[in-house]
Amino acid sequence: MFRIRLPLRRTLSLGLPTMWGAVAITYKLACPLAQENGLGARVVSSAVFFAVGAGLVLHVRGTLLRELRQARRVAGAAQNVLLRPLPPRLDGLGVAAAQVSADRGASVGGDLYEALATEHGVRVVMGDVRGHGIGALGTVAAVLGSFREAVHDEAELGGVLRRLDRALARHLRAQARAEHPSAGAPPDTPVAEEFVTVLLLEIGRGGEVRALNCGHPWPYLVSGGRVEPLAGPDPLPPLGPFPLPDDLPAQCLGDLLPGESLVLHTDGAQDARDSRGRFFCLPGAIAAAVRDHPATPQSVLRSVFTALRRHSGHRPADDVALLVLRNERLRGPTCARSRGSDTYGSTARAGPAPTDPQPTNHL
Repeated sequence: MFRIRLPLRRTLSLGLPTMWGAVAITYKLACPLAQENGLGARVVSSAVFFAVGAGLVLHVRGTLLRELRQARRVAGAAQNVLLRPLPPRLDGLGVAAAQVSADRGASVGGDLYEALATEHGVRVVMGDVRGHGIGALGTVAAVLGSFREAVHDEAELGGVLRRLDRALARHLRAQARAEHPSAGAPPDTPVAEEFVTVLLLEIGRGGEVRALNCGHPWPYLVSGGRVEPLAGPDPLPPLGPFPLPDDLPAQCLGDLLPGESLVLHTDGAQDARDSRGRFFCLPGAIAAAVRDHPATPQSVLRSVFTALRRHSGHRPADDVALLVLRNERLRGPTCARSRGSDTYGSTARAGPAPTDPQPTNHL
């Protein structure tokens, strides 16, 4: 059926312009009115050729629109495979994520995210490739492909990070070889200008949060109406320009208590500006999102993106990605977390976090 339809479609696409051209030539050569020089004859001739030209323009326009729609369907399918939609729930955690590309017509760009439930806990990656838009998709594919495999194989986050670093190095060497095929053997080190910031999180069954950060912004913790940065020690350099240290212990950031959320983001959210050059206040937007209604991941995501679009007034200059994780389990914490004073929204709750475990009852 496909083999029959394809030649028929091609024949029709060529037949209509041919028909319009034949009409114009026949009128010019065979119609006596076309040979006259009077005003009325000229008006009729102009109307005929105008109709022929308009028909050709409309035909070409329709063909281009059909090809554009087909190209968008193919691109959308490929982009959804690369940055696939996350499930609304992972091992007792509510999840929501979305991205806005800086390139018009693209749904993904230089930002990447993924969350997977593994035997080691729920593991999450949020990253930002140098550059934005379609040109960064190759690097995004290399990093995400390595992460999706490594999180199930590696017992420690340090092993996952090393796998990402090796995958990025292989991709950059292949890219340098493709761009400069006459240079001979591939370079020993990747291109220095290329890098990826990466934040790896691991959320255990008891809510304990471990992280490794390579130059990426730390997430925000949402507890009740309070929003505060969940920061760890100084991050490592971004992947690409520098080798990783020999020792990569994951940093314990405390516990994600039941009802609390983490908001992961890329720097495009904080760097977005309005028409007067003012930066977007991401923690303030998160606090407004949870102030008057339940802080579900989907509602937080919608509210923050709405505020971001209202602030910037147009498509952001850089890619923006947000990922929201909410602990919907009924389980007590396993270790205490110190709460900082840099908060937005309501005042901090008094007293330390409870440490006595509660009976397990997974939702």
